[in-house]
Amino acid sequence: VQLQASGGGLVQAGDSLRLSCAASGRTFRRYAMSWFRQAPGKEREFVAAISWSGDSTYYADSVKGRITISRDNAQNRVYLQMNSLKPEDTAVYYCAASLLGSATTTRDLYRYWGQGTQVTVSS
Repeated sequence: VQLQASGGGLVQAGDSLRLSCAASGRTFRRYAMSWFRQAPGKEREFVAAISWSGDSTYYADSVKGRITISRDNAQNRVYLQMNSLKPEDTAVYYCAASLLGSATTTRDLYRYWGQGTQVTVSS
């Protein structure tokens, strides 16, 4: 599975962005998908995850209520809608695929990773 993240950019606090992750391979619909992010000098952290069917989602406490993960299995894509962005959301955002169908917040369970897309939020 190859993943390609896009949609990042430079925005102001309070703005919105929609990240997209395009996946190759016919088995995309079997995988749980997630978004992680990594700010300079910090470890990569979990942001959101979605099960293979889209029925289950999980969010980090820091983004609950502002960020929504979704997927389109017909288009082999997963999205991250980010609203009310804050400067502390500034990071490189990575999409990842797990061989498990159930969503998980555990980074080590995600086998495939995209190259990341930069999100910068100015105050």
